[in-house]
Amino acid sequence: MIDNGDFQAYYLRRIGVVTPLTVPTTKKILEPVAEVIAADISAHEPAPVYSETPSETPSGGSESITGLEQVRQAALQCRDCSLAESRTQVVFGVGSECPDVLFIGEAPGEQEDQVGEPFVGKAGKLLDQMLASLNWSRNNVYIMNVVKCRPPANRNPLVEEVQACSRWFDAQWAALQPKLVCLLGKVAAQRVLGSDASLASLRGHWHEYRGVPVLVSYHPAYLLRSPTQKARSWQDFRVLAGRCRALQAAEASSR
Repeated sequence: MIDNGDFQAYYLRRIGVVTPLTVPTTKKILEPVAEVIAADISAHEPAPVYSETPSETPSGGSESITGLEQVRQAALQCRDCSLAESRTQVVFGVGSECPDVLFIGEAPGEQEDQVGEPFVGKAGKLLDQMLASLNWSRNNVYIMNVVKCRPPANRNPLVEEVQACSRWFDAQWAALQPKLVCLLGKVAAQRVLGSDASLASLRGHWHEYRGVPVLVSYHPAYLLRSPTQKARSWQDFRVLAGRCRALQAAEASSR
């Protein structure tokens, strides 16, 4: 049996982190979690700022859809934007239906569109390794995207596409009731936080969305292109796990 320290060291080597950065202790978990990186990591145009006000819950006729499986079944039939014409299938989400931690990316890529599951391929494998280094997996967190259908050529989703998909995003959020959220990449961070700020300025601090603590980190696809940032991403994940443990301990003591 590999102990926790060896287990983490093994997976750090797997994801390419040789010397992890120093991580704040649990006592300081509410303070900024890392230094803010000066340069923005994306060359794409700024994503639009969206309102935090929840959109209407998806409905069939007059009946609201509330259960996660009900929402998924309804979303599979969605044709609210032009992405429905080019997609292979809707990529809804995967993981625990009662997660402590929710991970949100931007949109499915080509492989996700084929498989029907978010974060597969090389980027997904890296995310799985990072989760495993914390003794997490797709079975005890939840993973989804802001947009459920693949934009052509893996471009950033357009304003109207994000807005059309907001009803599914809102319904997923309501069904999952996450305790912590990790936003992976600039598009997800800007959409959820309602900000046009760079990822560099959003990362390194705790934010809040609908009363839930939110942390911003790098998208695994970016880490594949910029492996020197893996140590910073590992730091983010350690801080996320530390706050998760603190919440779990507080819940246990209140019982």
